[in-house]
Amino acid sequence: MARMHARRRGKSCSVRPYRKQAPAWSNTDTKAIEKIILDLRKEGASSAKIGLVLRDRYGVPDVKLATGKRIGDILRANKVASEIPEDLRDLMIKALGLRKHLADNKKDLHNKRQLQLVESKVRRLVRYYTGSRRLPAGWVYKPENTEILLSR
Repeated sequence: MARMHARRRGKSCSVRPYRKQAPAWSNTDTKAIEKIILDLRKEGASSAKIGLVLRDRYGVPDVKLATGKRIGDILRANKVASEIPEDLRDLMIKALGLRKHLADNKKDLHNKRQLQLVESKVRRLVRYYTGSRRLPAGWVYKPENTEILLSR
């Protein structure tokens, strides 16, 4: 798969092993895994961070193989998922940081370009999420309101 804003290809050598069942050595207690996921979410961890903690600390290499559901599905079922999807939220945080940097450094042309690229990715993701109904139909990305949205 090619990069979005570059004329080169990405890394293609890392592939997860093909499995239909969790390994015998892994922790497959569904109730315990769901409880850990909900506890980590209450502490404020993102779903990516939850997956890393489950892998490193609790010996769960793949949550979907162990429980039959993905981390995001478990969070949505228990109504603790964030209203803005995680990948969109991360890009908005990146754009906000770039805007703060450019407020102090107005002649930084490289970061002006990076801000344009990040905000185009944000708009593309917003279009996807409004089409798939994970965001409301009239939701629009406005850089002025980003900090207010992310503080919730």
